Amino acid sequence: MDSATCIRLAAPADWEIIADYNSRLAMETEGKQLEASTIAAGVQTLLSNPQHGRYFVACVGDRVVGQMMHTREWSDWRNGEIWWLQSVYVHPEHRRCGVFRALFRHLEKLAESTPNVIGLRLYAEEHNSKAFEAYRSLGLAHAGYVVMERFF
Repeated sequence: MDSATCIRLAAPADWEIIADYNSRLAMETEGKQLEASTIAAGVQTLLSNPQHGRYFVACVGDRVVGQMMHTREWSDWRNGEIWWLQSVYVHPEHRRCGVFRALFRHLEKLAESTPNVIGLRLYAEEHNSKAFEAYRSLGLAHAGYVVMERFF
């Protein structure tokens, strides 16, 4: 990671770059075009309501070059909270430079130091082999679950 890179909690003013990165992520990984007004509203809602989750951003100078969001799940089986990593994106010019690793390690340290947080989870598009390689390199393992969904 560039020594000038810092990780910080996203601010409400970061909503545009986060929405842009989320749109890029959807297109790159799933070939999906997101509705701009929907993603803008979703990002702004999360940034103004931390109970939904938090975004962290990686910056080089004043430029946001990467992001990671986490949400919370309560596990009654484990009597603890699991943090889900979502909306992970690093600008192409900054990939393979340690930006994702820095974001992950930052969140991992926060999780380890937060009472009742018992682990981290994420999901990835099943054909995103580069993402799986990166996740494995950080010590994440396939959990053996399949995600199913139904949207309204």
